[in-house]
Amino acid sequence: MIEIIDYPTEPIAPKLASILDRRSGFPAEVEDAVARILADVRARGDQAVCESTQEFDGVATKPDEFKVPHADLERAASCMDPNLKRALREASDNIRRFHERQLENSWFVEDGDGVILGKKVTPIRRVGLCVPGGQAPLISSLLMTALPAQVAGVEEICAVSPPRVGRLPHPDILGAAHLLGLTEVFGIGGAQAVGALAYGTETVAAVDKIVGPGNAYTVAAKKQVYGIVGIEMLPGPSEVVVLADESGNPRYIAADLLAQAEHGSGLEATVCITTKAELAVAVRDEMKSQLEALPGGERMKVALNSYGAIVVVPEMETGLELVNRLAPEHVELMVDEPWIYLEGIKNAGAVFLGAASPEPVGDYYAGTNHVLPTNGAARYSSSLSVADFVKTTSIVAYTQQRLERVGDSIVRLARAENLEAHAASVQIRLNGATDGST
Repeated sequence: MIEIIDYPTEPIAPKLASILDRRSGFPAEVEDAVARILADVRARGDQAVCESTQEFDGVATKPDEFKVPHADLERAASCMDPNLKRALREASDNIRRFHERQLENSWFVEDGDGVILGKKVTPIRRVGLCVPGGQAPLISSLLMTALPAQVAGVEEICAVSPPRVGRLPHPDILGAAHLLGLTEVFGIGGAQAVGALAYGTETVAAVDKIVGPGNAYTVAAKKQVYGIVGIEMLPGPSEVVVLADESGNPRYIAADLLAQAEHGSGLEATVCITTKAELAVAVRDEMKSQLEALPGGERMKVALNSYGAIVVVPEMETGLELVNRLAPEHVELMVDEPWIYLEGIKNAGAVFLGAASPEPVGDYYAGTNHVLPTNGAARYSSSLSVADFVKTTSIVAYTQQRLERVGDSIVRLARAENLEAHAASVQIRLNGATDGST
């Protein structure tokens, strides 16, 4: 099921090599299928969305049934389990409060000679949210995408989620949307929903940016429409790396590894790195025991067989080096003094410190965002944040006094690039200062 391996070795262990190789992108057949779906949606709009929804979701729908009526949103919220509703409100408060700390204001600075420079912060006008609802209704993903957009001041927020029997998305997704105050929710999903958001159809107005997770087809579609619209990242199958010393609890570590394998794609990466061979054996045995009691065990075994490993390292410094090489979505520090090692974590989407901070705390409740870079993207990118929902515009207000003082340097730089018209744009103003022109 899950293999115990040593690191470092030369060559690197095949299992670890396969985990690192998860960055290789989408299979050609997925890219080709998505390209056909997107081209069809772009050419035929709503009708293409209907046909793809019938083919891939098994739901017959009509364009006038895409948008979920307000009464259905309201009904779903009123029928929601009261305890779930309370938990959603608590989580929403935490997420909103965390993201409010990220807000940036426009700023302007005087640079002498009457010159003003600055940055103007503007919310994106219209954003589309992808909310998975196939194998599981990811209501938490709706919170994690909608709330930062609301905090940022996005004017129009549109959510899409796959329809079920009855043509509506999962009722808990609808109920959560109502609790968040969303009014534009569409029962469409997959690549066809991404196409509708990117290109617009007769029923779905085009957006400026698409965010949120999804299956391989949804994420590949986001990749292919990038440039027509913005995207935040290409979120792939989930990943967790647990870095543990002799203080690590094997029951906790096993449970956290299995939690990631539970997502069900079979591509999830679950890795424990430890300095203690005895702990590695204990974690493996505990995983076998816990797996027997969990539903969906066969799907989880697929992921564990493909991308699960318990890695024994000679010391913590080597463990940290491997964590940074993997650059995982989630890192858990199951060590005696986790804050000591935090500085050594350079590449991670989120870090969870100590035995009382399992990854699901961040998935659902703490307030940090769970839309995180995967497949090694933590080397260069960050979690979803308020910054993903705003644009910054540079502001330049020069004066004639400053232009006369520095204009020759600007002209010289332009001519060094053989851009004479650029040089002339400044030179004509310098000439005007001496010949009386305005």
